[in-house]
Amino acid sequence: MTARVLIVDDTDHVRDMLVNILEIQGFEVVGQAASAQEALERANEDRPDVVVMDYKMPETDGLQATRALRERHPDVSVILYSAYLTDELREAAQEAGVLVCVPKTSGVEALGREIAAAALGLRGDD
Repeated sequence: MTARVLIVDDTDHVRDMLVNILEIQGFEVVGQAASAQEALERANEDRPDVVVMDYKMPETDGLQATRALRERHPDVSVILYSAYLTDELREAAQEAGVLVCVPKTSGVEALGREIAAAALGLRGDD
């Protein structure tokens, strides 16, 4: 199964890099968003299986966006991909409905593994 992925990050070059690498890895990137509001709109239109969500974004952070997204699309898996992961953020992310947190320092390969696991339903609620 090829995962349908939505990339949410407020930094253009990060979104572009993720799209390029994830497509090379065989994922179907169905959309991109630069804000939480845009992410909700794209999710309604593009129906992703997995959303890769940045944490720090203007106006609404990735956890608030995840709550809103999961309320509208409870079957969508959200992966928080952030450079700012702490134990407290991981706990808050889990409470918000994030499936797994991946530090940006882990690289796109680690992110790809988590997307594949989420798409195959291999990750349980940790």
